[in-house]
Amino acid sequence: MSPTIDGHTNRKAESKTTINVTAANCAPKASLQIPEWLKSDLFVELLQKSLPNFKCIKNFSAKVSENVGENYATLMAVVNIDVELEGGKFQQLSFRIKIPIEMVGKVINNRNIFDAENAMYRDVIPEMEKLYSDVGVEVRFSPQYYEIETPSEFGVILMEDLQPHNFKNVNRLEGFDMEHTKCALKKLAQWHAASAVRVATKGEYPQVVCVGVYTEDVLKTLEHVGKTITPIYMECVRTYDGHEVYYESLKRSRENFFKQFPSLLKVDPNEFNVLNHGDFWGNNIMFQYDDAGKVKETYFVDFQCVRYGSPVTDLYYLLLSSTSLDVKLKYFDYFIKYYHDNMIECLKLLKYPKRGPTLVEIHIALLQKSSWAVAPTMIHMPLALLELTEAADLSNFISTSEDSMAFRRRMYTSPRYRKHIEVVFPWLYCRGAFE
Repeated sequence: MSPTIDGHTNRKAESKTTINVTAANCAPKASLQIPEWLKSDLFVELLQKSLPNFKCIKNFSAKVSENVGENYATLMAVVNIDVELEGGKFQQLSFRIKIPIEMVGKVINNRNIFDAENAMYRDVIPEMEKLYSDVGVEVRFSPQYYEIETPSEFGVILMEDLQPHNFKNVNRLEGFDMEHTKCALKKLAQWHAASAVRVATKGEYPQVVCVGVYTEDVLKTLEHVGKTITPIYMECVRTYDGHEVYYESLKRSRENFFKQFPSLLKVDPNEFNVLNHGDFWGNNIMFQYDDAGKVKETYFVDFQCVRYGSPVTDLYYLLLSSTSLDVKLKYFDYFIKYYHDNMIECLKLLKYPKRGPTLVEIHIALLQKSSWAVAPTMIHMPLALLELTEAADLSNFISTSEDSMAFRRRMYTSPRYRKHIEVVFPWLYCRGAFE
């Protein structure tokens, strides 16, 4: 996808060049500070290529764009640039830039967390969108992506800022209602169908995309993190109403999970497989609204955890972690059928050369791979339902300090989380998810 710059508003800018790099007041921690190297000169080459009449940058500012507790693995900043064009005209541009947090690199043994995401934005997503344009249908999955050189050890992800186009996240404390869930599932069905067609017609995706972050080193790290989190989690489970029914089964399931996890990652070529987003919860789904407040477009962001395999991963992550309590279980089967209907329609549109999965086969996969359901209930759901707090950072989520223990207790016993988990765990238990 070739770079193009969206000019949001044209206005006369000040003639004096200023650079204002600040961090959000709510993020005083060092890990959430704008790096000193994020300056205007990094954008000159991109602007020269993208704006034929580019003359110079007149004003530049960068600031942290998210509150603590909204993003754990990276720093997200918004970059605003006032550009002077030849002829005396001015244009205002806005970008979002993802910058890796140093601690994340240590957690995953200095692996480049942006390798997969760069491949997704640069190669995979444009290819998927082209599959639809080739049959006369316009489908977009993500914001515009730009390549840029920076001093960052792991690189960065630079994309268009969707906020000026009236995109935003759903309030994660409230969760997706029926409309937002269906919009997310429809776009997910388009995504999964395109990835299945691509593999069936062109062969497998590169390893960096197929495997994603789940390297052998990362699996060892995840096992360590799991052993750190599980004891305090099971302690909190004892406070949930009705836990006596499923507690022992859940405890055994958690103790054996990382022995079974590698087998969950194996791809069965005899099953229907897709490219999973892999981190498919509310903060990674953006909705655009019309003047009446109705959803008109849905985009996905954050492709660090993509992985090829059964579609149940994305389905469980979305439907359990990010839906409102009144639709989460009541309409679970309806949502699966809605997803399946849309995916089959897309497979036919894209001339999938194989037999598509039946609705029954999708439900069987959900039952057989129900272990995938527990991760979003222990990780994504409590994060999604936690009120903003400065304690919400990666170090407190995985370490064993007293502050970390207190943070996890707060997260796992919050009133919002309890309301959800006290109905979800009995439901999962009856589906055999803890066996």
